Amino acid sequence: MQLTNEWYFWTSALDKKTCNEIKSLGKNDFIGAQVNKKAGQEKDDKFRVSDVSWINEQWVVDLIWPYMVEANKQSGWNFDVTAVESMQITKYKPGGFYTWHRDGPSDCLSAYDMPKNKSLDGKVRKLSMTILLNGNYQGGEFQFARYRKFDCNAHTPDFKNAGSVIVFPSFIEHQVTPVTKGTRYSLVAWFVGPPFK
Repeated sequence: MQLTNEWYFWTSALDKKTCNEIKSLGKNDFIGAQVNKKAGQEKDDKFRVSDVSWINEQWVVDLIWPYMVEANKQSGWNFDVTAVESMQITKYKPGGFYTWHRDGPSDCLSAYDMPKNKSLDGKVRKLSMTILLNGNYQGGEFQFARYRKFDCNAHTPDFKNAGSVIVFPSFIEHQVTPVTKGTRYSLVAWFVGPPFK
């Protein structure tokens, strides 16, 4: 699928107080991040080094949902989105990173098989969102892979300030470069819907 727009973002959309409130939801519940073993990937410090905490607070969903709706419309995607998964607060300490990856394929073969969870059962990840919760760190750049002919180049949007929000299709390849100073906090959310046909 070729897209006119591969991402949509706002700079400093959330204020510092809101970012800190979201960050505080992680408390001391952070655990070492693992990647999707279903995709054939396992915990590997060459692939990802970060800590995560899972949240489901409704007020956070209510806060971020309108950004997803606006990005989905303004970008021209108009994907059929029905729910959001549990959200992840991600902490990257110095040396932390997440190399090139996709958040999930969006075809029928990748649909969730979760009969007890009607919001996710039969659905796939369609849109991903990252919100920067702080800006007092160095490195940790969010990048997209750009393929042109035989070359792949990293493209870094101007996405550096606390409270900035970026939304993109979950099948777009992206990474977080190593943090060199300070600790990078972000909120990550995945919005799901029926598989593409």
